[in-house]
Amino acid sequence: MTKRHYFGTDGIRGEANKHPMSAEVALRVGLAAGKMFRTESGRQHLVVIGKDTRLSGYMIEPALVAGFASVGMDVRLFGPLPTPAVAMMTRSMRADLGVMISASHNGFADNGIKLFGPDGYKLSDDVESKIEAFMDEGLETDLAGPRDLGRVVRVDDAQTRYVEIVKATFPRHLSLNGLRVVVDCANGAAYKVAPLALYELGAEVKTIGVSPDGFNINDECGSTYPEAISRAVREYRADIGIALDGDADRLLVCDEKGQIIDGDQIMALIAGSWAAEGRLKGGGVVATVMSNLGLERFLASRDLTLDRTQVGDRYVMARMKEGGFNLGGEQSGHLILSDYSTTGDGLLAALQVLAVMVGSDKPLSALARQFEPVPQRLENVRYSGGKPLEAESVKTAIRDAEARLGGQGRVVVRASGTEPLIRIMAEADDERVVSQVIRDISSAVKKATV
Repeated sequence: MTKRHYFGTDGIRGEANKHPMSAEVALRVGLAAGKMFRTESGRQHLVVIGKDTRLSGYMIEPALVAGFASVGMDVRLFGPLPTPAVAMMTRSMRADLGVMISASHNGFADNGIKLFGPDGYKLSDDVESKIEAFMDEGLETDLAGPRDLGRVVRVDDAQTRYVEIVKATFPRHLSLNGLRVVVDCANGAAYKVAPLALYELGAEVKTIGVSPDGFNINDECGSTYPEAISRAVREYRADIGIALDGDADRLLVCDEKGQIIDGDQIMALIAGSWAAEGRLKGGGVVATVMSNLGLERFLASRDLTLDRTQVGDRYVMARMKEGGFNLGGEQSGHLILSDYSTTGDGLLAALQVLAVMVGSDKPLSALARQFEPVPQRLENVRYSGGKPLEAESVKTAIRDAEARLGGQGRVVVRASGTEPLIRIMAEADDERVVSQVIRDISSAVKKATV
């Protein structure tokens, strides 16, 4: 595939008001994607747009709108809404395209653009590459005439619609009555919908991270800062803590003792419950190369498989569709329940955890640790240029590490698709070996970046 200049592993992302996250690029995305998704003549085309709470959303949104409207696409604006909600609304409103303006778990200074097709799924690499090609062509051609410009309307009930969809996924015979739930919305896109959905299902809801000001998204809160939810659960003496990220497609959970439960353990909990009920499809779970070896062993002990993909929830989703799976995700907390959603949805996944909890009448601490994780370490090495993974010294360090593990562990070294980082992961039963392997590869990468 041709090297892409705008799109990474999860749409376009970067520092706001700098290339590629500039108003000009956003305008080009609107023009190019709008032209590409005008699939039928003789009818008006529609794009829906949601965003999180970053200040730069006020710059990116109108630029996108201008691009889409100028090629004759009507636009519906949702305002702050989770990424999975935008995917759902794209499909339910029969839109030609869905757009989410968000940099997910990154700080406020970054922003991003994610695109969904009319089926609610993230666009494939090939389609994104075609949009890139359109973006670099002469965009002043094939524009709509003055009478055919797109019309722009704000949708006031988008949040209410999503809440109703989410609530319908919770088993009707169960209730959250009597449960005290803390939810941390990361001062992001779910700051209204998540507390409301939990409250309407009967929970006593305590909230943190629900006062966005344009700058505080993911700032010492949300799923990337679990200390906040752990502290709040102990303070409120809650039964469970739910931590979402800035666009609410990621989830971490905290038990009543303040212990953090990652995506791997959540997948194990849901998989075990669904398998027992005969609801698990595909004979297992889809996860990425970063998921813990302990999850793989847990599933194998129940005659279930773990299919691994490259990092990125859309690659997980693609494998799920291909293999007929209905549960997949990432250790980081991107969890896809394809019976209900076409992409990761933190709130939906949290409700499934709550359903297992309520249905078993056990505290979360008795349920959450489904397996003993294999010692695993992650290290990120920042680089300023070049291709360190192509250095022979780095390749040698990786081969030596794999030989040292001798088939009893795993090494994954990859370049981040959203930041200038080399991500190094190693896991094995011997923690000392894991630490040494990480040190050796990290040292080789650092030397290759000098």
